[in-house]
Order: sequence, then structure tokens, then C-alpha cells
Amino acid sequence: MTRLALCALLVALAFGAQAQPRLLVGNKSADTVWALDTATGQRVAEYATGPAPHEIAVSADGRTAIVTTYGHREAHHALTVIDLVDGATRTIDLGSHGRPHGLQLLADGDALVTTEASGSLLRVNVQRGEVTGVADVGEGVGHMVAIAPDGAAAYVSKIRAGTVVRVDVATMQVTAERPAGAGAEGIAVAPDGRVWVTNRADDSVTVHDPDSLDIIATLPSAGFPIRVVFAPGGQQALVTNATAATLSVFDVATRATVATVPLTPPEAELQDTLLGRGALPIGAVVDPGAERAYVAISGADRIAVLDTRDWRVIGHWATGREPDALAMVPEAVAE
Repeated sequence: MTRLALCALLVALAFGAQAQPRLLVGNKSADTVWALDTATGQRVAEYATGPAPHEIAVSADGRTAIVTTYGHREAHHALTVIDLVDGATRTIDLGSHGRPHGLQLLADGDALVTTEASGSLLRVNVQRGEVTGVADVGEGVGHMVAIAPDGAAAYVSKIRAGTVVRVDVATMQVTAERPAGAGAEGIAVAPDGRVWVTNRADDSVTVHDPDSLDIIATLPSAGFPIRVVFAPGGQQALVTNATAATLSVFDVATRATVATVPLTPPEAELQDTLLGRGALPIGAVVDPGAERAYVAISGADRIAVLDTRDWRVIGHWATGREPDALAMVPEAVAE
């Protein structure tokens, strides 16, 4: 076999391994990201990251994952970039910006990253591995970030301040800040542009006008609501309630509660967490190619697998220690 043929075979095998969609899981206390086969739940790859991986974003072509590494006792100042084809990893140094947490990718592949230690929202060129813009979001623990459908604005939740901030992405300047609720943490933008925020200390979800940031509606979600994500199509919003160990499902149009799903795995050995011993669901994601949703059960080292047709838990998959962030890797894009 010629060298050229051998190289082509290796590339084909690498892309073949990526054919099945995968679920990426950040194991916060193990400093790893696992890739799980979505057909079986089996671990098919493991990647070492920096300390305490918190959020994961996957490039549009499914070949690269970016991970914020928050640090354990000491603040970390970097991102881990994973090549999902060959398994290689590299680090992007964030300089003086420590405790990176929230993470979203722009259409051009740049990353927006919140850094709690510096009170900033960074724009990072992933390909070059450098910070290209900094927005000062101020004190109050800017935690998670979401992006408007047109990519022109970013929204940052601030836990201690209980507010939501809007940042102009082109200029990286803060253009507005308004109250959300006590402990504003999870944040996501619906397809209609409205901004949903989970307020963990208020047991509420607030819905905000994207321009004024005024509160349009306040929805109850008991038990420390900590994350919010939207199902494909944007018809349902999923909220994880950490201390209640439930998933609240809302109809986006009517804002009515569709379901409240218990998430504690049966006969699970629960671990101590920052919020005490319990199941502690955190990250959630909906599979766009199947009628499934996945929730990281941080205190049980499990993923809860839900059927989105009737919002029923249909299984649990093993993870590393303290799963938190989740992200979907689509089928490989053929060249």
C-alpha cells in the first residue's frame, strides 16, 4: 500500500469513527471530557482537560470541542481545545482572565467566554488561540453567556448581582444591564430572540425582552433552577432544578409547565456536592437528531436519558466524577 493510500485509509477510519452522533460530558472533578455513543451510552473516547471543565461548545462541523477549565482551589486561566478527529488537545492561554466558565461559539468560530475572576466577557479566536476582545461586565459574577439568533448581541447572567447584561458583539461593549432575579445563573435565547434566565435563589425563570431587557414574564421553577436550554424548534424550554433533582419543561408560547420530571437515579449512591449530598442535575442538552434529551446528574455520576415525546426517563449512563457540562457532536460532515 502506498503512503498516500495509507493516509487516506487512516483519515477514512477517523471520520468513520465519528459517524455516530456522540454526547460529550465534562467530568468536573476528574478533569476529563468523555464522549459517549448515543446509541449505546458507552464511552468511546476520553480526553484530558485543564482543571475543572465547566462548559463545552462544539464547532459547526463537529470536529472541534472547546472547554472552559475553571480551576479547583486556584483559578485557572485557559481553555482546552479538543480535536475530535485525531484526539489531540491544545491550550489557549487567557492571560490575566481567570475562572473561565460560560461559553458559546459565534458563527465565524470565535468563542465568547465569561471569566468570573476578571468580570469579563472575552472574544477568543480559537484557530489562532488568542483573545481578540474584552467586554467589562463588572462585578457581580458574570457566569453564563447566550447569543442572539443573529449573533449581534450576547447576554451574560450575573449570579451575585441578580442581573442580565447585554453586550454588543461587534464592539464588545456593554449596552444594557437589568434585574433578573436573585441568583441569576442559567441563560439561553429562544428562537424568537427573548432571553430566558434561571434565578436559582428565587426559584424562578424570567423571560426578558432582548432589547430593553425588561422582564416580560416570571415562571415558577422550584428547587434551585440552574440551567435552561431549548428543544430543537424552540417549542419547549428545559430547566434543571438542582436541589429538587427535577427537570421542568415549559411550553415557550404559553409559558405553561408541560412536565416536571424526577431525575434521581434509582438506587444510586449519591455524592457530596457544593449543594450538599444529592443527585444535583446541572447540564442538559436535547439531541436534534433523535427524540431524546440528556441531563448530567452531577451527584450520582450519571446521565439521565429522557424520551422527549412523553418526558420520561428511559435510562441512565455512567460518567466520570461529577458530570456537569454536556454537548452534542453531530454526525461527521463528509468532505
